[in-house]
Amino acid sequence: MHKSWKLNERHYGSLQGLDKQETVDKYGKDQVLIWRRSYDIPPPTVDKSSPHHPASDPRYADHDFPEDFTESLSTTLDRVLPYYEENIVPQLKEGKTVIVAAHGNSLRALVKHLDNIDEATIAELNIPTGTPLIYELDDDLNVIPSAEGMSPLRGKYLGDQDAIRARIEGVKNQTK
Repeated sequence: MHKSWKLNERHYGSLQGLDKQETVDKYGKDQVLIWRRSYDIPPPTVDKSSPHHPASDPRYADHDFPEDFTESLSTTLDRVLPYYEENIVPQLKEGKTVIVAAHGNSLRALVKHLDNIDEATIAELNIPTGTPLIYELDDDLNVIPSAEGMSPLRGKYLGDQDAIRARIEGVKNQTK
């Protein structure tokens, strides 16, 4: 088992520490949806004086973060993709089966890469919590599309497909 902060959930800047309903009450549903689902529009930053800045967390003591920090899905991809390329790809090339357990936006970033999903489509993609998503790859690490995949994904979710669709709707409706 390998652990890395690079697979952690994206950092929501000054929204860290607020639950979804508090955030909707403060900023409005439309703005929260933009921050949650857009590809490259991050929430407002948090500065190093905040306990929610990653520099305040001892687990990140060896990492350097900007004074003002936040992440979008795009910047989350900027840390997830190098981890994938440097740590997961070599294992896949050795023929190993790799399980990636990560947070929703980190997984969305990786899925964007694996499925070559455009920015508009990834903004609408909701990944259900705790539902395995299986990808088969060819020798060149290209995804072999599953006949059972849910568009735009070429991988397939394990489990009852109707229940999975309901979980996807649940993720989609978290701020309603």
